[in-house]
Amino acid sequence: MFLLKKIVAPLLLPLSICLEILLVGLWLLLFTRKQKTGKAIILLGIASLILFSYAPVADVALRSLEYRYPPLVDVLPFSDVAWVVVLGGGHHSDSTLPVTSQLSESSISRLAEGMRIHRLLPESRLVLSGGAVFDPVSEANVMADVAGTMGIEGNKIIVEDRSRDTKDQARFINEIVRDKRFVLVTSASHMPRSMALFEKLQMNPIPAPTDYLVKKRQKIGPGLFFPNVESLRKMERVFHEYLGLGWARLRGQT
Repeated sequence: MFLLKKIVAPLLLPLSICLEILLVGLWLLLFTRKQKTGKAIILLGIASLILFSYAPVADVALRSLEYRYPPLVDVLPFSDVAWVVVLGGGHHSDSTLPVTSQLSESSISRLAEGMRIHRLLPESRLVLSGGAVFDPVSEANVMADVAGTMGIEGNKIIVEDRSRDTKDQARFINEIVRDKRFVLVTSASHMPRSMALFEKLQMNPIPAPTDYLVKKRQKIGPGLFFPNVESLRKMERVFHEYLGLGWARLRGQT
């Protein structure tokens, strides 16, 4: 089931959907007499691609996920919290590269925020979570190496390297923190799904979202009015997270 999910999910992301629509339209044009239908479907595919790549649309859609929980700026109310949990967001181990280059942008952002909070809570320990799914080295171990190079003491780091997805992370982290409150660090768009999965297990995380893609615009530039890859990337996160939320509800995990 896990492998099937990983194969099917990419087919339901914005770029894949647009290409699938275009391919259907092209097939109708080339191999059938349904020329008008084929042209209409191709226009639909092009319009969908433009819509998904348009900044105002992508920002509104992603903001609904990223701003459900406020960032954890003031940690003083949580000075007695003993755990800072960081969920991995992707990696690719390659010994020819610096260890910092082996983590995805999301993982780097999550780890940096986790270390920031950990340093503000000196009695806390840093729990790094992420297994080795399609890579021989677990993500948690790569994050631990990066944290070590950034000055975090080894005895302050706990590695959770068995999980394959967020559901697994919630289950294995529950074995570490038990009934204690903890700070949960992950991407802002991923936080709603993470909180739902952790709370389903009767856990009480303090959300610390990071890795925001939607930010307050200081000035309006001409790029705002043109389709762009960055907006398509934002829509990919939107689809990925809502698909994940839907799958979790379907499986009774939230």
